[in-house]
Amino acid sequence: MDLRTYIVEDNATIRENLIGTLEELASIEPLGWAETENEAKSWLAQNGGGWDLAIVDLFLKQGSGLGVLEACRDRTPGRRVVVLSNYATTDMRKRCLQLGADAVFDKSNEIDALVEYCVQLHETPRPGA
Repeated sequence: MDLRTYIVEDNATIRENLIGTLEELASIEPLGWAETENEAKSWLAQNGGGWDLAIVDLFLKQGSGLGVLEACRDRTPGRRVVVLSNYATTDMRKRCLQLGADAVFDKSNEIDALVEYCVQLHETPRPGA
């Protein structure tokens, strides 16, 4: 079973390349995407148990990925939320983890680590699977 993944990224080129890469290398099934905090929070709330992974950028067209993280704090067990950002400083990583992120990856040099994370998550049995 593919890793049901929701993408929160406002840059269409980055989003399309990320989806293509993860479909090919990490067996994700893209469920959809959002460009704003409110779109993401609404979709994730309405689809509580219908996703396995959310990949969230910090800077969005409206709002912030930090608000998305905060909204996911009480997510269904087994759901993972990771941050993929160009602003993955030490302080920002710490803040994201405090808000409930499972991992934080830098867009510029940690895409391989994100792919590996997704592969490992895909290979881990999921509740109800």
